[in-house]
Amino acid sequence: MSVPVPRSAEPVTASPDTGLTLLVIEGDPAGPLSMPDVTEMSGAVGSPVRIRTARNLTEAERLLTDDVHCILLDLADAGAATGPAAGRTDELDTLRQVLRLAPHHAVLALTAEEDTERAAEAVRVGAQDYLSRDELDGRVLSRAIRYAVERKRADLTQRQLTESRLRAQENARLERGLLPTPLLAGSGLRFAARYRPGRSRALLGGDFYDMVRTPDGTVHAMIGDVSGHGPDEAALGVELRIAWRALTFAGLCGDELLATLQQVLEHERADDETFATLCAVDISADGRRAGLSLAGHPAPLLVRPGRAPRLLPQEDGGPALGLLRRARWPRRQVELGGLWSLLMYTDGLIEGRVGAGARRLGQDGMVELISRGLSEGLHGEELLDATVAEVQALNGGELTDDLAVLLLDRGSRAPAEIDRPHWPAGPAAVRSVRT
Repeated sequence: MSVPVPRSAEPVTASPDTGLTLLVIEGDPAGPLSMPDVTEMSGAVGSPVRIRTARNLTEAERLLTDDVHCILLDLADAGAATGPAAGRTDELDTLRQVLRLAPHHAVLALTAEEDTERAAEAVRVGAQDYLSRDELDGRVLSRAIRYAVERKRADLTQRQLTESRLRAQENARLERGLLPTPLLAGSGLRFAARYRPGRSRALLGGDFYDMVRTPDGTVHAMIGDVSGHGPDEAALGVELRIAWRALTFAGLCGDELLATLQQVLEHERADDETFATLCAVDISADGRRAGLSLAGHPAPLLVRPGRAPRLLPQEDGGPALGLLRRARWPRRQVELGGLWSLLMYTDGLIEGRVGAGARRLGQDGMVELISRGLSEGLHGEELLDATVAEVQALNGGELTDDLAVLLLDRGSRAPAEIDRPHWPAGPAAVRSVRT
């Protein structure tokens, strides 16, 4: 016999006011649970027990509606319940078919008093409980049904929690795998980053960044922000990051690279309203100069010893990717000097509120925070941690927008090997690489 497709409805909660609905599957219509006997049982308790009787699984499927609270399978007649053509089959196999037919319903097994071994096996197979035919009365039946329904509900709840936890773990592993691993060996630059998605319990947001060193010694760094919040935006950010890395290794930069990225965005975005801002720099092999390209993104902050931090020019930048079909993105040459730090960030760092009012931190407020941290002797990861913590404190709590911050440093310390990067669990992702 072919087993019908399982139903997906949630189990019905037993209500004292409306009573209970029991579906009895017994091959013998004149068996111990025939309709007159059950009617007498239901009258013996405060709430009625409504009975539906099925002679086989085909009838059971038809009678198994969403208002059924529990199924009672008579194991003595289980072979007959599969239908005349099937013959006498193993009663536990019939129970398994019932469980597949009704995965969200409580199931009781009815056995003879002396057949305790088969009753225990029925529970191991999946029944919520068993009843002895010789001890059956209205009160026992009502109590057993309610117990079976609540046990089934608890089992399903636990299963859903387990599945949800496993799904969350799989998503976390996937999202960590989509975060970038900077390729900076031999560059002499130090790199630190802070990444916090705005979505609750997410590891990946619409912000994205990457950094690689090409064979000619040039270090390319990029940070961007997809408009909107959600998994679609996060996925698009990953696509743009991967495309940027591939195009960079293929030798593209500046206007040509951004124009190609815009084509990727236009083909991959969910709707025509989605756009992305982006800041890209390419640092010369000697580390003293950089080309800067901006696509609707805030300019980086340059820090040099003995000088006040200053924002790089952004008036020559182009529009965000995805806004204008034939846009241009000029590449501006910037002198960095011998020793410097370069801070790249998304607007999540500067659009947090300051106090209870509507005032935003802005770029000037960010420059002030960085200047204060430097005056206190903070550098690298400590500087990023202090800055992000103060931005959150000024905002009065966690930021709702995605946030990504990169800090490139060309200091006086000798280059070292790349440290193994580590992404901690939780909503904040941190990487530190020293090359």
